[in-house]
Amino acid sequence: MKNALAGIMQQAQKMQDNFKKVQEELAAMEVQGEAGGGLVTIVMTGKREVRKVSIDPSLVGDDKDMLEDLVAAAINDAVHKVGKMKKDKMADVTAGMPLPPGFQMPF
Repeated sequence: MKNALAGIMQQAQKMQDNFKKVQEELAAMEVQGEAGGGLVTIVMTGKREVRKVSIDPSLVGDDKDMLEDLVAAAINDAVHKVGKMKKDKMADVTAGMPLPPGFQMPF
């Protein structure tokens, strides 16, 4: 019983160390979301902080509502990409761990 518990504790510590490493990697990563065929692009970090917004000059002065929609769509695209990136990274860390389906980590 002691050996099993020690093994579980060691495995939990290793997983915690891996989670911290992945969190740091994700925070440093950037994704680019886009809309309108690349006319509007957003660069976002793994912490979902927007670093840069680029708007093609051809859109400036056009329909304000369309431009706002394209910016929102580009942000949403970047958010979805960050979510997928986090899910993929966490799948690597938790591979082989008996976690319940749909289990979400706190980050």
